[in-house]
Amino acid sequence: MISLSPNDRRMLDGSHGAAAALAMRILVRCADVMGAERLVDIESAHIDGCLYHGQTSLDFVERLVAGGGKVVVPTTLNVGSVDLIHPELFRGGEALRQDAERLMQAHLELGCESTFTCAPYQLKHRPRLGQQIAWAESNAIVFANSVLGARTNRYGDFIDLCAALTGRAPYCGLHLPENRLGQHLFDVVDFPSDPDGRDIWYAALGLWVGRHAGASIPVITGLPADTREDELKALGAAAASSGAIALFHAVGLTPEAASLETACGGRPPSHTMTVTAADLRTMRDSLNQARPGDALAAVSVGTPHFSLEECARLEALLARQPGPLAVDFYVNTSRYILWELEANGAAARLRQAGVEFVTDTCTYLTPIMRDTRGVVMTNSGKWAHYAPANIGVQVAYGSLHDCVRSARLGKVAFDGQ
Repeated sequence: MISLSPNDRRMLDGSHGAAAALAMRILVRCADVMGAERLVDIESAHIDGCLYHGQTSLDFVERLVAGGGKVVVPTTLNVGSVDLIHPELFRGGEALRQDAERLMQAHLELGCESTFTCAPYQLKHRPRLGQQIAWAESNAIVFANSVLGARTNRYGDFIDLCAALTGRAPYCGLHLPENRLGQHLFDVVDFPSDPDGRDIWYAALGLWVGRHAGASIPVITGLPADTREDELKALGAAAASSGAIALFHAVGLTPEAASLETACGGRPPSHTMTVTAADLRTMRDSLNQARPGDALAAVSVGTPHFSLEECARLEALLARQPGPLAVDFYVNTSRYILWELEANGAAARLRQAGVEFVTDTCTYLTPIMRDTRGVVMTNSGKWAHYAPANIGVQVAYGSLHDCVRSARLGKVAFDGQ
């Protein structure tokens, strides 16, 4: 039996309106199924349900709007199905466009922020160490838990919004400190150190960890001491795509893993696996469907959404390899990152170099790319994992350096080939 606070009960009986009552009923039922004994206050929410999957998703949100629903904590929105900043990029049917735009608008009517990004941790206000939150979107969840040390379970469509409308979440799972201890050790040896191609190996490691960790919490040793936040982002996003990872610890790098002993709570790991450079190459090869010299249709990067640092790195690579791009080069990013790029002049320079920005959505989710009949190259493990099934493309999986070089040539080219 769930222990409810007096305010929980007032929401259940409709004192806060029909929408809050519906949200609380769903939360209480979910908490019971999850084995929670009570609910916990949350300080923020991130909502995944503004991506249009059919009439049901729209019906649910419209019911909350009609019931007078308003979020009671700061609430960000994940990507939608259209780029509201660049509507001309959408290549789907008009009915889909209208329903997708209405779904995004309905979430705004509930009081959510118009962020429309899968990387809400790149915004100015992001969760703190130990803060209780209710986030959806797999890469955002694993980043918040792992890199920021905030506490959230893997919330999905509808329950994330119910948490935002009530300010409450089931107190179980990764909300509890004792459930956040590492269990499965991945000892990385001879991690590739080439600064031009290092990004691809973090994603490959994430894919490896996701496939081998099962339901356990992975602990990773052996990563370079200068590992950047964006590289941890790539690792986590890939791990959450290939497995059910919501939290990982990188010893010496993430806030709950000052040491292996700290990450595991003083207990020995239940499993230990050595990961070699050969293992990472095998994982990379498993997602790479192209050979050097294959004709290239496009390049797509920014899954999760590109950060300011990644945009700066792309600009530097484009400057090092001058000349026109032979194919479309899409950069998926948030509208907030794009506004900063506009303000500092980088957006104009990148556009001049041939980059096309996509905001509010992502190229593997919605019909945006002009040409998908050939190979599309990416440096994103998540994009490479999902795009073949989602949009029917053949993927070349390489580093950002590879992506720039291949875009210049109009054909697939990997480092050293």
